[in-house]
Amino acid sequence: MTSQASQRFSLKIPPLPDADAASEMIQRSTTHQVRGRVSSVIGETLEIEGMTAPIGAICELTMSDETTMRGRVIGFRGVRPVLAPMERLSAVSAGDPVRLIDRSAKLRVGPSLCGRVIDAFGDPIDGRPLPSDLIPVDADRSPPESLDRPPIDTILQTGVRAIDTMLTCGQGQRLGIFAGSGVGKSTLLGMLARGSAADKIVIGMIGERGREVQEFINRCLGEAGLARSVVVVATSDRPAAQRVSAAWTATAIAETFRDQGQNVLLLLDSVTRFAMAQRELGLAAGEPPTTRGYPPSVFNMLPRLVERTGRTTKGSITAFYTVLVEGDDNNEPIADTLRGLLDGHIMLSRELTAQAQWPPIDVLESLSRLQPHLITAEMSSTVSTARRHLSMYRRNADLISIGAYRAGSDPNIDAAIAMREPMKMLLTQTADEIAPLEQSHLQLTQLMQMPIGALNAAMAGQQATPTDVPAPTASPAKPQAADKPRAADLPRTPSQTAKDQRILS
Repeated sequence: MTSQASQRFSLKIPPLPDADAASEMIQRSTTHQVRGRVSSVIGETLEIEGMTAPIGAICELTMSDETTMRGRVIGFRGVRPVLAPMERLSAVSAGDPVRLIDRSAKLRVGPSLCGRVIDAFGDPIDGRPLPSDLIPVDADRSPPESLDRPPIDTILQTGVRAIDTMLTCGQGQRLGIFAGSGVGKSTLLGMLARGSAADKIVIGMIGERGREVQEFINRCLGEAGLARSVVVVATSDRPAAQRVSAAWTATAIAETFRDQGQNVLLLLDSVTRFAMAQRELGLAAGEPPTTRGYPPSVFNMLPRLVERTGRTTKGSITAFYTVLVEGDDNNEPIADTLRGLLDGHIMLSRELTAQAQWPPIDVLESLSRLQPHLITAEMSSTVSTARRHLSMYRRNADLISIGAYRAGSDPNIDAAIAMREPMKMLLTQTADEIAPLEQSHLQLTQLMQMPIGALNAAMAGQQATPTDVPAPTASPAKPQAADKPRAADLPRTPSQTAKDQRILS
């Protein structure tokens, strides 16, 4: 056979799945037909008789009009499985046949999936077919073992100055973005997607409004961001089981890229709506409601979700989970639970939004637990100094705003006042700006080393540098108008002259 003929008839061998993942998939798969039928419909759940299936199994229901619908087993009533539909529930009748498809959800993943928008099942929703070189993976995998997680010691550039300077995060760290509605969570996620130094990006949009998906992809993510991203979508009108599955699907895709040696950025918006969807399923399955109506399964699934991310010996998943706090209450159950599970929290402030500070990150209320282990001792001291200035100004903001504080009374307050506007300028950036990590650190260091006098001169529009203007020992005197005469230059009346002579004698 000639070389041209061999090239014509050569077969492209698809990549093989990971051995551990393939073994787990074989154990969970079903090799024979398991069938049942619909016994009853209660609310948004189906009770199935004549078959058994484990929790999390995927079943297919064939309705009277020959259409099919997938569902997930979420519990049992007696010995009968309870099925939560993963698609719109309609035209279902008692006695409709049900068959077991798989004992857990599966999807196909590969590097060529980047740039695509898919649903919770892994099916494309962008009008194009899936590539043929994808490998099957299990959507519900076990988290890595504790001893298989090396320490996080490498900084991840996010491109956001407020995070890179004051809340430095590492590759494999997990952080929550806490905010009320309309504060700017999606905008911040778009900034992270465009400015991050990660190899691959996986974005899960759970419970979002339908119009926001296209808007986020076009405006926030952009063409360059989408090229290295996979977007998983389950909008608010989708059934609860599909919204829950979207979180597992996004995490499974990120895990696959991590196992291939990539540093992955996972953006999940929002984990609160994931918890709300699981609340619907738990209550439908008969679980008792606990705090604010959340059943126990919600607080069991949250650690399972976040522990699947992080760093392993193969790669890393840096995860940002947005948390929608109800009524701006940062101590509500989901927010409070996630603060204890994650490696840090980023608080977005409605007050800073009103002041046009974007992104509205409240650095004093935010925390990166790994920052002290990621930056140098000198940079740590610089960050601590900046925090002290911001904290001092906040504690005395009322006195300063009403003019009750007199300059020179406290040098620490004087420094906080001088640093106020420069720090605000440093922490503010447009949504399209990507700030390099080294430049952000250098700007903060130079700002903290600048004397107060130089800051005052710079804010007044004068040309001053940190080296040529020494720090003043007292607050500068208020300049007097040039055309206003001094009291000594005013003409003296006879009575004032006589009074002066008596004082001198």
